[in-house]
This record gives sequence, C-alpha cells and structure tokens, in this order.
Amino acid sequence: MMVNNSTIIQGERVKLPTKYGHFELIPFQEKISGVEHIVLIKGDFEPKDTVLTRIHSACATGDLFGSLKCDCGEQLVESMKLIEKEGKGVIIYLQQEGRGIGLMNKIKAYKLQEQGMDTIEANVHLGFAPDEREYQVGVEILNALEIQNIQLLTNNPDKINKLEQSGIKVVQRVPIIIKSNQFNKDYLSTKENLMGHQLSDNDT
Repeated sequence: MMVNNSTIIQGERVKLPTKYGHFELIPFQEKISGVEHIVLIKGDFEPKDTVLTRIHSACATGDLFGSLKCDCGEQLVESMKLIEKEGKGVIIYLQQEGRGIGLMNKIKAYKLQEQGMDTIEANVHLGFAPDEREYQVGVEILNALEIQNIQLLTNNPDKINKLEQSGIKVVQRVPIIIKSNQFNKDYLSTKENLMGHQLSDNDT
C-alpha cells in the first residue's frame, strides 16, 4: 500500500520465524528509485511507546557471508537477539552498502585497505566522504509504523544526531558491543578513534 504523504510504499506484513526468534517482515520500497528496504518487527506498539530499534545498513560481506573484516553481521544478530529478549522491537534494514558507497566501491575500498589505507582513507581516495549514509528513509519507515520514540541500538552518535534532526526522539542509546578479532581490530579502532563510534557499554 502507499504511505500517505511519503516517498515510500509499504508491502505486506508476514510472519518470519528465524533461528534468533520469531518476527514479522514488512518490505518497503522507495517510490522514485525503486530501492527496497526490509523491516523486521516484533510485537505491537502504541504511538507513545518507546521502541527498541536498530537501523542497520546492509553489509553483504558481513551479514550474508560472516566476514570477519567488520562487525556488521554480529551487530545484526545481536540486535535480533536483544529484541527477541525484549519481546518487542524493530530492525530497519536499509540498502546502503559500504556506508553508502555501494558494493563495487566498497570492494575497491577493501583493496586499498589491503594496500595499507584505513577505512576512512580508502573512501576519501575513491572520492567519497568517510560515511555517505543517510537515514531519512529510515525516518519515513518509523513514521509509517507510527514510532516516534526509540531506544536506538547503535554505537554511532552521527546516526543519533541525524534521526533527532528529523524528528525522531532517541530516548536512549543501547550499545552493541562486539569483541574485535585479528581481522577487524584496526577497522574498529579507526571507527572509535577517528569516526567517534562509542565502542563501549557506557551510555554517554
């Protein structure tokens, strides 16, 4: 169905049992670009409720293949587990691969990292900002679901700022702490020290 006064189309809501819990799935599509996004939802909400929420950018290498170069797949799984434990919540899965630069460019950036660049240097070398992601479509999806107040599962303060600038109230940041490994320790260090990600369980 069309979402009134919106740039997105909402699809059917179906049951989705998973190994991490039982959810429902709703697809959304951007009207102009045709890009499709996915919502996993558990439970029912009133507009006044504060909802445990993860806005997750697609990462084919991490989410699908279990890559150890990043923490994306583990963050997604942990979010599903936390929402299952909570008994209600939402995961908005946005198709903006490689922090918004797309899969082809993400792999080019990986190649540059193999040659000694960090994740920021690689993106900038390719002509991009360190993080090209936008969350407006995520905001529209939250509006379509009548969710205005959230506990946000994130380590990224920029995500909080962009959501709040668009009218979403982030009541609390809920950190997702993933243990580093030999393949992603430099990547996580760059995110923490140069991109401001809060990779601890301190809610500050």
